[in-house]
Amino acid sequence: MDISSSFNSEITIQTKNMRKNNKHTPESKFRHDLGLCSRKKNLSAAISLYESSLSNKIRLDHYHFKAFLYICSEAITDSSNMASAFEFGFRVFDHMLSSEIKPTEATITAVARLAAAVGDGDQAFELVKTMGKYSVTPRLRSFEPALFCYCRNLEADKAYEVENYMVSVGVSAEEPVIAALLKVSVETGRGDRVYEYLHKLRETVRCVSESTADIIETWLGAAVAEEVGVEEWESERVQEKVLRNGGGWHGVGWLGKGRWDVRRVNVDVGGGCLYCGEQLGCVDIDIDETEKFAQAIAGLAMEREVQFNFKEFQVGNM
Repeated sequence: MDISSSFNSEITIQTKNMRKNNKHTPESKFRHDLGLCSRKKNLSAAISLYESSLSNKIRLDHYHFKAFLYICSEAITDSSNMASAFEFGFRVFDHMLSSEIKPTEATITAVARLAAAVGDGDQAFELVKTMGKYSVTPRLRSFEPALFCYCRNLEADKAYEVENYMVSVGVSAEEPVIAALLKVSVETGRGDRVYEYLHKLRETVRCVSESTADIIETWLGAAVAEEVGVEEWESERVQEKVLRNGGGWHGVGWLGKGRWDVRRVNVDVGGGCLYCGEQLGCVDIDIDETEKFAQAIAGLAMEREVQFNFKEFQVGNM
C-alpha cells in the first residue's frame, strides 16, 4: 500500500469534514441569515438577527455592519419603517465605531440617508464632514442626502453651503443636484442663484430632463422673474462678454424687466427657432479655455520637438 497516498486521502477526507462542519457554525449561519435579510430588505428580521448576535456573542465585522446599514437605508422608503430604521441604524453605527471598525464612504452615506429621511439635514451634513477624519474620500452620493433634505425644507443657504463644500473637496454636481439647487432658488425667489444654476446646467448638462425643464418654466412664469433684471446696461460691455465667452451668452446677469414669453417650440437643424424665427447662438470655447488649449498644444510640441524652438515660433506668429 502506498503510505503517502493513504495519508493524502485521509487529509482530504478530514478537510471535507471540516468544511462540512464549518457550514453549521453560529458565525457561518449568522452570515447566511444576514445575507437573506439583505437580499429581501427585511428590516424586522435584521433587527432580530442583530439581537441574537449580541446574545450569542458573535463578533461583528465590517461586512456585518455594512449589511445592517444597507437594510436600514433601504427600509426608509417605507414610511411605516422610518422610525425603526433610523433608531436601529444609528445603534448599529455607534456599535461599529465603539468596536473601532473604520467606517467607509458607503457606511457613512447610509447613515446620512437615515438622518436626511427624518428631516435632519444638519446631522446628515455633519456625518459627511467626518469622512476626512477617517481618511475617506466623499462622493457625490455622499452629499445628496443633506443637500436634498435642505432643498425640500427650503433651507436654501444651507443647501448652498453643501455645494460649496462639495467644490472644496473636488466633487462635481450633476443634473439632479443642480436641478434641486435651481428649484430651491426658484421657490425662495433667489434670482441671482437661479441665473447661476441655469449657467451651470448649460455648462454641465446642455440638454436638460423634462423635470428640470418644468423648474425653468416655473421660474420664467413667476412674477418675481419679471422684476429681477436691470433696465439699463452697457451694450458694449455685454457684447465684449459675449465674445469673451465664445458667443451665445454674456453671463453678466438678468437684462431687462417684464413678462417672459415661454413656449415649447421646435428648432430646425440649423439652430433656427420655428416659432419666432430667431437664430440660436453658436457657443464656442471661451478665451480662458482657448488659452489653456493653446498652452497644452505648445507643451506637447515643445516635448516632441526638442530641436526646434517652438516657443520663439509661437511668439513670432502671435
